[in-house]
Amino acid sequence: MRLFLTQMTEFFVVMNTKKKSMKLDNGLYLGAKWKKSPNFNSRPSFTTISLIVIHSISLPAGVYSGKYVESLFCNDFHKINQNLNIEPIHVSSHFFIRRNGFTVQFVNTNDRAWHAGHSSFNGKDNCNDFSIGIELEGVDDHIFSETQYNKLIKLVKCLSLNYPIENIVSHESIALPKGRKKDPGPYFDYARLKIFKNLNLFF
Repeated sequence: MRLFLTQMTEFFVVMNTKKKSMKLDNGLYLGAKWKKSPNFNSRPSFTTISLIVIHSISLPAGVYSGKYVESLFCNDFHKINQNLNIEPIHVSSHFFIRRNGFTVQFVNTNDRAWHAGHSSFNGKDNCNDFSIGIELEGVDDHIFSETQYNKLIKLVKCLSLNYPIENIVSHESIALPKGRKKDPGPYFDYARLKIFKNLNLFF
């Protein structure tokens, strides 16, 4: 019953956000629910936000619509450990797009979320410094939903209008050492993002 009520609440929030202008307001995306994560810090001075990193995540792996991802990003380890027995790690992402398109924002886009870990892109280390992280609910051997792609495209469009975004990459392509990460995986249809003619794709 609780899961049903959660899904219905998310449905109505999704419907309401369709009526809003999909824009940023001081780093907050109006098409997302705001749920602040403690796992962030300020970006280095004079940083140019030029990169979007696409991830995938679900807890447990392949199980969707639960609250464990939000609990993880908000350090609610007691709730997680009661059911999943996962070691506490301090991670976050700017955005999380569920299978039904419901989008949660955990970190202001002007701040540095802890999503990429040890990473490098085009000779620049510490990709968290200059990137925005987007998590898709999923695993690397499942296809993603049509609704997720639609929400992702709207979000990327908004971000590229507000920041000098040049590249969109997979977590796999920047994670160090190579092979450390595989997300979003081979079932992510990166061709959907080719509509952004001015952005380079690395998957």
